[in-house]
Amino acid sequence: MRMKYMIDRRAFMGLTAAAGMAAGVLAMAPTARAAEDATTDIVLGGSIPLTGVFAFAGEGIHAGIQDYVQIVNDAGGIEGRMLKYVPEDTAYKVDASVAAFNKITSQYHTNLYYGDSTAFSKTINPELERAGTMIMAGASFASELNDPEKYPLQFIPGPDYTEMIGILLKYIAKEKPGAKVAFVHSDTEFGRDPIAKGTEQASALGLDVVETIVTPPGSVDVSTEVLKLRRARPDYTIFHGYVLAPIPEFITQAKQMGMESKFMGTFWSMDNSMVMKMGEAGDGFMGVMPYNYYYDTSGDAPMLAKIREIRPEYQSTAYMQGFLTTMLMTEAIKRTLQDGKELTGANMKAALNSIRDFDTGGIIGVPISIPGNSIPVGRIYKADMAEKKMIPASDWISLGKTGE
Repeated sequence: MRMKYMIDRRAFMGLTAAAGMAAGVLAMAPTARAAEDATTDIVLGGSIPLTGVFAFAGEGIHAGIQDYVQIVNDAGGIEGRMLKYVPEDTAYKVDASVAAFNKITSQYHTNLYYGDSTAFSKTINPELERAGTMIMAGASFASELNDPEKYPLQFIPGPDYTEMIGILLKYIAKEKPGAKVAFVHSDTEFGRDPIAKGTEQASALGLDVVETIVTPPGSVDVSTEVLKLRRARPDYTIFHGYVLAPIPEFITQAKQMGMESKFMGTFWSMDNSMVMKMGEAGDGFMGVMPYNYYYDTSGDAPMLAKIREIRPEYQSTAYMQGFLTTMLMTEAIKRTLQDGKELTGANMKAALNSIRDFDTGGIIGVPISIPGNSIPVGRIYKADMAEKKMIPASDWISLGKTGE
């Protein structure tokens, strides 16, 4: 054999053997990596407000996520892979939420993430798209997030705030065609979110928006605003952008003035324990809720029964939100793996959007579909202070994108 450079036979054989071993290793690498991936935990990271002003919700969300993760793992995981929940307390601060995200995603290959606020969801979106490895949902129902083009890897586990107002208005239009409606909202991004489009929706339904009142959030003097409300004489008054205060003070003063308006709220004002804090003023308070309440036993709801078995004490609507979010994330993972696809953000979001007529086990009282970034379905509930419960005032109401 002629060669430019002479090498002895032993050296040649050694190089050949080394090359063969290297080729074998390279050939085995994808199989080994696939085997490793198939046994790796699926990580759900979370920026959770366990302290701070939103802790009342964060604690419920945290418990709901924990419980569904445990249910999945007790059943053998997702296609044999365990769920691993990795939360960090954020105290409801955006910089802390971003720091938590960076910490978790640097330590774990993260497939799923739960965010604590609208501000965080918007801030972290470019990083979600850059990474391309996860999908995210969270505590926010902001209408802005309900845009698959702008937020392709995020979703809302219920109706967005504009859709919540739409569900309330659809109920009002059926109960009292041509009714007069007033909006009362906080002077925050949260409070302003659905008002402009809500006004348009009301007009389209033949309702008359006779007043829009803006207040600071929290406990404030509302006597001047109540006088405005009295002059407008709305049949229905919808509060948005508050948790509790100043809703009870509004209602108390309005009733003292002889107003007969029906008062309504959106998700974060609708927890049973929160409404009960209104006392006598809260009797008859109504609002939209995308989930069944913890104590509901009216239908076939095995997941609610399971929750009551795990936690015999009342669990908040925030708990239900955390629980359902984890259920839907899990379903997206499951469908992606069953289709033999890689767990990328795009694949998991496509799997989530393939959900049609899905049974949540009674968390939502009708089968749901997720064609976009939200689940635009809810039910109107009414406070019964004698029963100390929110009771259904309507059937499940859809805005036409999912099952009724």
